[in-house]
Amino acid sequence: MEKCRLCPRNCGVNRLKGETGACRTGREVKVASINLHYGEEPPISAESGSGTIFFTNCNLSCVFCQNYPISQLSNGNAVTAENLADKMLELQQKGANNINLVTPTHVYPFVAETVFIAKQKGLTIPVLSNCGGYESVEVLELMEDFIDIYMPDMKYSSNFYAKKFSKIDNYVENNRRAVKEMFRQKGHLKINGGEIAEKGLLIRHLVLPNNVSGSKEIFDFIAGEISKDTYVSVMAQYHTANISDKFEEINRKLTQKEYDDIIEYFENVGLHNGWVQEL
Repeated sequence: MEKCRLCPRNCGVNRLKGETGACRTGREVKVASINLHYGEEPPISAESGSGTIFFTNCNLSCVFCQNYPISQLSNGNAVTAENLADKMLELQQKGANNINLVTPTHVYPFVAETVFIAKQKGLTIPVLSNCGGYESVEVLELMEDFIDIYMPDMKYSSNFYAKKFSKIDNYVENNRRAVKEMFRQKGHLKINGGEIAEKGLLIRHLVLPNNVSGSKEIFDFIAGEISKDTYVSVMAQYHTANISDKFEEINRKLTQKEYDDIIEYFENVGLHNGWVQEL
């Protein structure tokens, strides 16, 4: 953080002195919400819910982000590691199946400190990194002992669209290296007899209109370079949000035909674990 390289942007700012780079975050960490969430994938939420902690800000700047008041407008309140560790324990006491850290990439050192404290105080449920997928392999290696489940996005198979819609360079190669590292660390998603995820990799992919997301190429990569047994959540809930209505390619909802075509390809390439949605 002294010359920040927590993500592949490598902004180089001194966040320890309060300087901010692309993620708009200095040394202070803010959280927008802490609650039980029941809308995640079945083995993540299950019946008891996922203990979701929304970190303020993000290392991406997606024009279609549905949570942009949190991710881009910095809504949230400052927290300490000690205080957030206590909140994790409260979520565990409420029956949460896991601690679901939403957009933690830009605050991973704080996450490590918090999880360490929480485990000393009795945290036993899995810790989940729910991230945008633009990660540093070096940092992921450092986080190996603090994260049990990785739930990254694979947003694009084209750097042109990654730059246009998420204002990020070199997304594809960094995203793929990161997912490979996550799989190396945790392997396939392990679901226990209670149908609750305990460890592993779960990839999320949001299908965008007009093939902007390059879904078929992403499925080729997963099947060919990760594993055909990988769990993938193929999401169809895209709608215009933030400033996405200013971009012709994504200024509409996904059509049923577009989604059906992607699901057919998902199955044809040999992927068979995961979830699809109803439009």
